[in-house]
Amino acid sequence: MRADASSLTGRHPAHVFRPLPEILAGWEANGIGTMPFRVGVDIATHRYAGYGLAKMLPLERVLVGCESSRAGAFGGFHHPDQGYRHFQMVALITMYGPMEGRNPERPTLALLDLLRAYTHDCLHYGSRRRYVEVAGMPFRTQYGINYRRTSGQSYSAADPCESHHTRNLGIIMEGACDKEARAITRQMAENFGVAEPSDVLGSLAFRDVTGRLTEEDAGRVVDIPGSEEQTRYAAALRGYEKDVNRRYAHFLEEFAPGEERECHTRLLTAIISGDVAELGAWLDARHGPGAFAGLFRTPEYFAPTDPRGGQRRDPRARPFRVHAPRAPGQRPREQR
Repeated sequence: MRADASSLTGRHPAHVFRPLPEILAGWEANGIGTMPFRVGVDIATHRYAGYGLAKMLPLERVLVGCESSRAGAFGGFHHPDQGYRHFQMVALITMYGPMEGRNPERPTLALLDLLRAYTHDCLHYGSRRRYVEVAGMPFRTQYGINYRRTSGQSYSAADPCESHHTRNLGIIMEGACDKEARAITRQMAENFGVAEPSDVLGSLAFRDVTGRLTEEDAGRVVDIPGSEEQTRYAAALRGYEKDVNRRYAHFLEEFAPGEERECHTRLLTAIISGDVAELGAWLDARHGPGAFAGLFRTPEYFAPTDPRGGQRRDPRARPFRVHAPRAPGQRPREQR
C-alpha cells in the first residue's frame, strides 16, 4: 500500500498528482516564490518538536493534484476525498483555485493553503498509532488519543449534527491539528505582508487558512455564479469551520477557561505520544477524577461483543454514527 498510492489518486481520475518537491520546483522555475511555504515548514518543524514530533511528513510522501481535465475543477484544503492516509502513509492535497493548469491562479494564496494542509497532515502523520492483526489484516486500535475496538466500536460517539459543542475525540484531534496549522499559516501571512483578497471566495479562503473566520462567515451562504464547484467549496469550508474548528474552540472554552493555550498544548503532546496520563491528570485537577473517560467514552465502548461479530446492542436503542458528520464535499480527515 505504501509503495503504490494509485488506490488513492485513482479516486481523482481527472487530476494529475505529483510529489510536492516536484510541484514546488516547477513553480519556482516559473517565477513563483515559495518562501512563505518553506519558511513556514521550518517554523513548524521546530514548533512541533516541542510537542514531541521527531520527524515531519516527508515531502515526497505528499502528492499534489493539478492539471485537471475536468472543466471548472477547483482545489484546496476542502476539496473532497483528500488528506493524510495512515495505511499508505501518503497525503493527498490539491492546488488551491482553478486546477486546469500546473501553476496556481493565485500563487500566494495557494502557498498559504498548501502550508496549512501540509502542517496539518504532519500532525496526523506524527500521531501515535497502534495496530493489531485481525483476520490477516492490520487493524488500527489507537490513533493519537482516540481508540477503537476490533469490533469497530469507537471510544467516543459522534456529536449531534447541530451541536455547538463536542465530546468526540475525532473532532478534538482534528481541531487541535488545524488550530496549530492555521496559527503557523497566519504567522507566515503576517510575516510576508499578504493582503486579504477582495472577492468573496478569496476572502473566505484567506480567513480560513489564517484562522480568522468570523461567526458571520461561518453562517454565510455563498453562491458563486457560474461555478458549482466553487459554491460547493465555500459550503465545505463553512461546514468544516462549524463542525470542527468552532466545536474545538468551544471545548477549550468549556473545560479550560483562561487556560485554553495550556490545554491545547497538552492535547497535542498527548496526541503525538499516545499517552493520556498527564492530560488526564491535568483535567482531573480541574474537573474531578476520571474526567477524560467521563468526557469522551461512550457507554457502548465496553458493551459485550456478539460472538458472531460486532457489538451486542439493545434493539430498542437508536443506532449511532461512529464517524462525525461532514458538510457536502468536505474532505474526510484521518482520525474520524
